[in-house]
Amino acid sequence: MRRFAQFLTLSLRVLLIAAVTPAALMAQQSTAAGWTPELAMKVKNIGAVRVSPDGRKVVYTVSQAVMTPEKSEYVAQIWLGNNDGSDPLQLTFAEKSSENPQWSPDGKMIAFTSSRSGKGNLYVLRLIGGEAEQTTDVKTGVGNFAWSPNGKQIAFLMRDAQSEDEEKGAKGKDDSRWVDENVKMNRLHVINIEKDANGKREPRKLTGDYNVDNDFDWAPDGKTIAFARTKMPKADYWTTGDLMAVDVGSAEVKTIAATNAAESGPKYSPDGKGLLFVVSDDPPRWAGYRRMAVIATGGGPVKLLAETFDAQPNVINWSADGKKIYFGETRGTVSRIYSLDVNSNTITEINKGTEVISGPSLNRSHTMVGFTLQTNDKAPEAYVSQITTFSPVQVSRANADLPKLPLGKTEVIKWKSSDGLEVEGLLTYPVNYQAGKRVPLLLIIHGGPAGVFTQSFLA
Repeated sequence: MRRFAQFLTLSLRVLLIAAVTPAALMAQQSTAAGWTPELAMKVKNIGAVRVSPDGRKVVYTVSQAVMTPEKSEYVAQIWLGNNDGSDPLQLTFAEKSSENPQWSPDGKMIAFTSSRSGKGNLYVLRLIGGEAEQTTDVKTGVGNFAWSPNGKQIAFLMRDAQSEDEEKGAKGKDDSRWVDENVKMNRLHVINIEKDANGKREPRKLTGDYNVDNDFDWAPDGKTIAFARTKMPKADYWTTGDLMAVDVGSAEVKTIAATNAAESGPKYSPDGKGLLFVVSDDPPRWAGYRRMAVIATGGGPVKLLAETFDAQPNVINWSADGKKIYFGETRGTVSRIYSLDVNSNTITEINKGTEVISGPSLNRSHTMVGFTLQTNDKAPEAYVSQITTFSPVQVSRANADLPKLPLGKTEVIKWKSSDGLEVEGLLTYPVNYQAGKRVPLLLIIHGGPAGVFTQSFLA
């Protein structure tokens, strides 16, 4: 039996009614000395924690609710701080969100996406000062993007635009459509940072009549980009994923791996000779099995790496020397960072506490990792650490002004399923609960078999 099938964390959260808990903040009624819905909306979320190439600086996003008579939405702004947690500084102030900040290879600029001009476009901000400069002007918005290794180009995803007839139909309230016909694909493009002789930047399309998956990676020499293609951009077509590479200069595309399984998420090794990726079982199953694998950049046999605990590894990146692979994964009701030795196929836990870590990202030198960290009773903040000696340093203070109000104690509970499988859940008690006192019980059951509630402040 596979290791991941020997243990199951049930997507179940159990609350004793009257509890004031992170999972129930939004549903709490006002109390004289506790959480209210209005106060709960003041909790800020942290994302996209990215460490500079030299490891000294870090950028991250802070999302907060904006609730006025004219607006009700979450808006994210980009912040900059030092790796010791000092001097956090807000960089963006637009009315619309600024998201997904990414460092240029030389650490002098930050690229990000924002819908401040309408659809989400790409912006570049030079840290020596000045306003962010809009780099793209596209109708359908920019998706994921990545700097080239030399910092002269940015590759990005963009969905096909509507035709004139489709735009007219949409304006005329004609929302009829033929399913799986004239589908708008996500295609890979590249744009130069420097303007041409006419003072313009024109994106250049690299991929053809298929959909490009969200995750792609530049080769270390900047000549090719690896990506996964699918037949359609719809959710149920992930099973058709194949591993590809495109020559940035010629736009020539070649197949790296195309099996009956689904391949996704390629990452070039530091020497550019190998590709790390995630492969499904064969045939792919929706709530199925994922495994990391490596293949030579020119194609060839696939080397499957060790099975992970939950069979759902989220690849972070290679180590600087190419001997290890870092990945994140949920284990029980917590999430952790792991390393996998490519030669011995052994897995080692990087962090071993009960904290919940999300969005881990290595810097360009593969020495520092940035991430969001939270616990049952601690609101999310941005953290950084050396990847080889894990010692988190908090670099944001986004939720420092939250009142220190009491929270119900949450504990992990375990029981045996009808087939003997061990199942976990989270039990949250009311504030000031007295042992032995009977109180009503509320069950919160996740709506998906592969989901899980974690020991986090924000459910």
